[in-house]
Amino acid sequence: MAEITAKLVNELRSKTGQPMMECKKMLEKTAGDMAAAIDEFRKKGIKSSLSERSATEGRVAGVAAQDGKSAALVEVNCNTDFTAKSEPFLKLATKAAQLLLHSPTSDVAQAAEVSSNATEVSQQTGENVRVGKTAVLSAPNGKVGLYLYGITGKIGVIMQFAGNPNEDLIKQLGGHIAFARPLGLTRAEVPADLVAKEKEIAVEQAKATGKPQQIAEKIAEGKLNAFFAERVLLDQEFFNAQVYKGTIANYLKQNSVTLEKYVRIEVGQ
Repeated sequence: MAEITAKLVNELRSKTGQPMMECKKMLEKTAGDMAAAIDEFRKKGIKSSLSERSATEGRVAGVAAQDGKSAALVEVNCNTDFTAKSEPFLKLATKAAQLLLHSPTSDVAQAAEVSSNATEVSQQTGENVRVGKTAVLSAPNGKVGLYLYGITGKIGVIMQFAGNPNEDLIKQLGGHIAFARPLGLTRAEVPADLVAKEKEIAVEQAKATGKPQQIAEKIAEGKLNAFFAERVLLDQEFFNAQVYKGTIANYLKQNSVTLEKYVRIEVGQ
């Protein structure tokens, strides 16, 4: 007989949405056999597993430290947007983000308080509620900014700066990152295989028009520069020309700050 641990009981609870004591009793009845316990619940008309339902909806919650030195993002998923907008679900997401902010190395999905709360929301809604992607940044000698896309609640951005950006810059840059979906901060962060593929395509396109290899290579370099201008954050043109006309790199320089790192999380992406 397998040992009936709290972890095993919680696992059965998350799969069936049944109360802890009922799950414990069922595991005792089946000698700790998870599959058999689920089958017994199914015989009673209980869904075999909430976790089998596709959790493609959700929200991104974010919290920032009062001193501006750190911030955290947590994606929490569920099955419907109706549940994602509900108060219990949003409280769960915020609680998970707060835990991550105060314990940056913790696995918030496995944290007892978050796991228990997620199971409770699953029981209330009948949906698969789970923690998705997470991120936390800290800047002891700088500042970390937080941006949440309020219209949908499905995109969050945290940014690590050297210097002291004002709140408007954090809002504007966060909005740009949310909207523009850059592949990385610098050209070096773009996957090498993607760059090689883009160059190969550009070279072949030029050769197809009759250009010799040497000229095709130069044309390809120009097209790569255009590619980077679309995909690399510092090379991108700022998305709101009414606020600033120019590249992100120059926008930051004008404001005497350096962006060292950023993380963008979007539900389902």
